[in-house]
Amino acid sequence: MLASELWAGLAVPLGRIFFFISLGLIMASLIEELGWNRILSRLALPFVRFGRFSEITGSSFALAFVSGVSANTTLAEAYREGKISRRELLLAHLLHSLPRFFLHLPTVFFLMVPFIKGAALIYVGLTFTAALLRTILIALAGRFLLPLPPPAATGLAETGRPSLGEALGKAWRRLRKRLFRIMLITAPIYALFFLADQLSYFARFSGWVEDNIGLFAFLPPESVGIIVLVAATELTAGLAAAGALLDGHTLVHREVVLALLTGTVIAAPLQALRHQLPYFAGIFPPRLAAEVIIYSQLFRAGSVIVVGILYFFISA
Repeated sequence: MLASELWAGLAVPLGRIFFFISLGLIMASLIEELGWNRILSRLALPFVRFGRFSEITGSSFALAFVSGVSANTTLAEAYREGKISRRELLLAHLLHSLPRFFLHLPTVFFLMVPFIKGAALIYVGLTFTAALLRTILIALAGRFLLPLPPPAATGLAETGRPSLGEALGKAWRRLRKRLFRIMLITAPIYALFFLADQLSYFARFSGWVEDNIGLFAFLPPESVGIIVLVAATELTAGLAAAGALLDGHTLVHREVVLALLTGTVIAAPLQALRHQLPYFAGIFPPRLAAEVIIYSQLFRAGSVIVVGILYFFISA
């Protein structure tokens, strides 16, 4: 294996992961120490109140619009300190569906438009509907599964808050204490999946999709190429194929959108293992990290399938 491949495929991504985890730990600590969690939680007040979530969940929900890593780190720190229960942490992570959608919306939308043009609006509308559906369902689940939170304290004395310098100092000490342990967990997992990718284990998934083409009998054969590319490589490759088929009038918008939705559902587990597991395992305890990923992916896939089925029949 060439040194350039190790550098580009392993060292650089790991460095990026550790940078954002470090940034998330610092932001989570500052939010807690400076009392910003109460300000952030007000932005999520409707969902938080209805779902009986704590103030910490509210602040993480609002923070997820800016940084998913920081939002998850906030939840992990709160759980580690006993401020929220395991059940609330799992529900709170699932509640982040809507913020995650808007966080990635500009990148996804402006990537799609040049390739598939008007179909991008339909795809984004459907995925937004799925994200909104997940958020509403989790808020409902929280209302039935979580106890009423204690009343929020009022009149917090400003003198009780540390200065920015003191808060940064505490955040740095907390980072030094935890980052090494995170690296010990994250680096081997990421290296394992990098090796699996180099040995073409993920590429073989493409062959499995092609061998099981009967699973996609509801779509024309030409759209299977889009599904394979989205599932086995990345969204850009699938969009390029979709754009070519649209321009050649081989497929229409409806068929392209359904193919992209199908590819997204199939690709989700692989993307979770390759990209989410290494950093989640560093933030959360190992078993909890696995639960977070499994529940999140199952819930996401289920909502996209429901929305896709509705679109299939409505647009027929």
